[in-house]
Amino acid sequence: MPEATPSATETSDAGRGFGVPPLPLLIVLIAGGLFLACDLLKYENYTGGWVFLSSGNALNILNQVSTNAIIAFGMTLAIVIAGIDLSVGSVVALTGVALCRLSVDYSVHLGASIPVVLGLGLAIGLLNGFVVAWFKIPAFVATLASMIVFRGTALLLVDGIPIFNSDEAFLFIGNGMILGAVPVPVLVMVLAALPFVYLTRCSIWGRRVYALGGNEEAAVLAGVNVFRVKLMVFALCGLAAALSGVILASRLGSGQPNAGDGYELDAITACVVGGTNMNGGYGAIGGTLAGAVLIGLINNGMNLMDVSPYWQLIMKGCIILAAVIIDCNYSGGRTRQGSGRE
Repeated sequence: MPEATPSATETSDAGRGFGVPPLPLLIVLIAGGLFLACDLLKYENYTGGWVFLSSGNALNILNQVSTNAIIAFGMTLAIVIAGIDLSVGSVVALTGVALCRLSVDYSVHLGASIPVVLGLGLAIGLLNGFVVAWFKIPAFVATLASMIVFRGTALLLVDGIPIFNSDEAFLFIGNGMILGAVPVPVLVMVLAALPFVYLTRCSIWGRRVYALGGNEEAAVLAGVNVFRVKLMVFALCGLAAALSGVILASRLGSGQPNAGDGYELDAITACVVGGTNMNGGYGAIGGTLAGAVLIGLINNGMNLMDVSPYWQLIMKGCIILAAVIIDCNYSGGRTRQGSGRE
């Protein structure tokens, strides 16, 4: 036991904050972009590569990954405490459906309906956290159950039929531009990252999160309130998913009860590729953002090259495997060794 406490402290310091994305990830990000650009130069009379490298396409990639990145910010914290949240995709669907129902069927002003659905996501996260922390149920099992429950709730709210919303203010959230150049979802993604960076890097609570993920027993001995930390982590997961649900519903112009399917896997992919240790105790918001951008970069390049979506799925699986191998032999391996987790 005396050896466990220092390791928890080391883990909390090593993995905290915005952080610099792992060196292998930066190398892959830069090399992947250059490779795709060079390959695209062979298409469309050499214009494909320049389109890929243009600032407009860069903003397009950021716009495409914005919803996944926001969800992944919350997922990072869940994985850091050696947990996971599989319900985020269902929360995306439920909040999108709820927002459209409030606006269309009940004529609730957008300024009031958005806080309501964000509060709904927060409440769902608190419920997940309570079940995990109070009943000591593995997060995988608890959130798997809630994923099914809330997907069914989303379908029940609209009887399985999408509900459309053509309000201009509503559509602006997911499709509008700031200063005529920056997509609103990109701005929301950046603003959403700031509180996560502050919580993990500048707050005592962030240190407790990493200490808990590094060694829960040592964290308890150090006086960390495990119940409260887990409760807040899952609450932030639910809130992030609800925010993404608002953006996605606006982008689609409708509340789709089947929206967000597989989003939990995309978020986990961004986290793992970004260097977050699946055993807990290590991860950074900066790495997660870079991971999401890398996935978006590869998807965008393969779309421009007309690669089959089936091959894209195979590539995504290979990327996850490669990221885990890098994690085990780079930062993740040292963290597990330091925390005593085998």
